[in-house]
Formats: sequence, C-alpha cells, structure tokens
Amino acid sequence: MHQNYPVSTPIQLSQTLKALRHAAGLSQEEVGMLLGVNQQRVARIEAKPERASFEQISRLICALGGRLMLEVVPQQQANQQRAGSW
Repeated sequence: MHQNYPVSTPIQLSQTLKALRHAAGLSQEEVGMLLGVNQQRVARIEAKPERASFEQISRLICALGGRLMLEVVPQQQANQQRAGSW
C-alpha cells in the first residue's frame, strides 16, 4: 500500500520531506551519508526545498524510500478543485 502526499507549496514540501525522513527512522546525517552529502546540505534542502534542484529533491525522496511523481494542473482547473473542496 502506498500513500500520496500532495504538495503545492515549498512549506508543504519541507514538511513532507521531514515526515518521510522521520517515517524512515533516519537522521539528517544518515540521509546525507546515503546521498554522499553532509548533514548541513540535507538540512538546507529540508528547510528551503525551493532552492534545491528537481534532481536533488528526487534523489532525497528516493533515498527515503519514496518516489517523486509530478502532476501539472492548469491554473483554472486547480482553482476549480480548490473551490470544490470546501
């Protein structure tokens, strides 16, 4: 069974990355060792994912046992979906 984590903002992505790491039972240092980067780099990506590249985010999610899937929704459709969620 898998779970989806819809993300629309950098803050949501930051929270999701931290939650995935905690669920995997890994520290930032352990994730850094898996990726070949230091703990500070992992902390920066978690804190400000909008400053990381798509590849870096994807590699981090894969290291945490996830898979990154991108969905692009036209703005009008996104607005209609939000309006319908009330």
